[in-house]
Amino acid sequence: MNDYDVIVIGGGGAGLAAAVSAAEEGAKVLLFESETELGGSTQLSAGMFTAAGTSVQKGLGIEDTPEKFFQHYMDLNHWMLNPGLIRTFCEHAAPTVEWLIGLGVEIPAKVSANAHMPGLCQAGVEDVWRGHVPKDQGFGLVQVLAKAARANGVEIVLNTRVQRLLQDDGRVSGVVADDLEVRADAVVVASGGFARNPELLAKYYPAALRAGDDLFVVAAEGSRGDHIAWGEQVGATLAGDGWGLMLPTAYFQRLHHWQSGFPPKSRIYVNSHGRRFMDEDASYAVSSGIIDAQGGTVWAIFDERARRELPPGYAHWDAEVVLREAEAGRTIRAATVEELAGKIGVPAAALTATIDRWNDRLPNGTDPEFLRHRTLANKGSTEPPAPIGEAPFYAARILPAELVCTHAGMRIDGDAAVLDERGEVIPGLFAAGEAGAGVLGLRYVGGGNAVANALTFGRIAGHNSARRISTRR
Repeated sequence: MNDYDVIVIGGGGAGLAAAVSAAEEGAKVLLFESETELGGSTQLSAGMFTAAGTSVQKGLGIEDTPEKFFQHYMDLNHWMLNPGLIRTFCEHAAPTVEWLIGLGVEIPAKVSANAHMPGLCQAGVEDVWRGHVPKDQGFGLVQVLAKAARANGVEIVLNTRVQRLLQDDGRVSGVVADDLEVRADAVVVASGGFARNPELLAKYYPAALRAGDDLFVVAAEGSRGDHIAWGEQVGATLAGDGWGLMLPTAYFQRLHHWQSGFPPKSRIYVNSHGRRFMDEDASYAVSSGIIDAQGGTVWAIFDERARRELPPGYAHWDAEVVLREAEAGRTIRAATVEELAGKIGVPAAALTATIDRWNDRLPNGTDPEFLRHRTLANKGSTEPPAPIGEAPFYAARILPAELVCTHAGMRIDGDAAVLDERGEVIPGLFAAGEAGAGVLGLRYVGGGNAVANALTFGRIAGHNSARRISTRR
């Protein structure tokens, strides 16, 4: 007889969702977490959850459907994802939100201006808002799920890294942890991604390494990519190779934006031609791709007033920090726009014209080229940015350098079952989150994409891993 019905590897959002849903089905569940506390990358996130057709949306009078979500998701990803899998995700995301609310997660039916204000906000470039922001952020999600796990009798073992999977006659039948074999009817891999593993990044997401010394990682410390080796061990096929999420940052940032701070509202991004090329507040669903497409260095241009008025208390986008960077010569500073252009190697006439055009438009309320006034309004900004005109002027390099998550992992189907190289289910093996690949794609759909994927497919994996137990009893 097996020691457990279900073993879950990983105690982040995906693993906790799997453990709770399996235990709700009556399964005897053991959860291994490699770190000293639960939470993983979910705990470090804003906790935002993308979903369509929820009670939160209805409470605000917003009509939305999983079908609309599906169409948007597939279009943004150039239809390079498995439509059946994505349809399953879009159909189950809203029920997962309702499940979380039933467990005690608070998502008020009110408009949120950003990813840190509980309520409903714009997650990405969708026309219907789908970003569900919980009270107490990702930490709050984890606390509710951990409480539910314990209430449902899930046995949790911390600070224990699973070494390999066990197989009997082609079926995954348990794990080896601390050199001990632990048997189960099913195993759910929810161990996160590989953002903390440079060798796996070089192999499966080399684009992240283009940031060089500017690269910094905000994923959990346990994001070592163990799922890749386990997949190879059991003959799983890989999905998501070459994909992940990099956020645009200033070169001097080293923390998530709610710790690093935010660049000045009165700023423009210019390319190597000295021309503005984007809405500076565009969602990171598309902004990193726009910046990458410039084919050269991108600069954030702002003035002394913008620097001086940066709000205090942040680690990097702070008036004194920016001043120190300028004094050190890393942030470029000049007395005139023409001098600044020379220092950053862009045509002075183009940069001057770009700033003049900006000063004539968005500070007066509209941005006819890039429609940034709409983005600012969606973020709750009621005052237009100030003109860029007070010397000295500054230029800071902007590039995708904040690595949030990786998308390569074991390919799953709509049941969260892992597939082998023939496309067949590997009996007894399920995966979710970054370890279970195929949902996070070429384009990150917007804030809450990874959390929604993790919890939705974690819940599906937990339910289906326990299904044999419920039918057997």
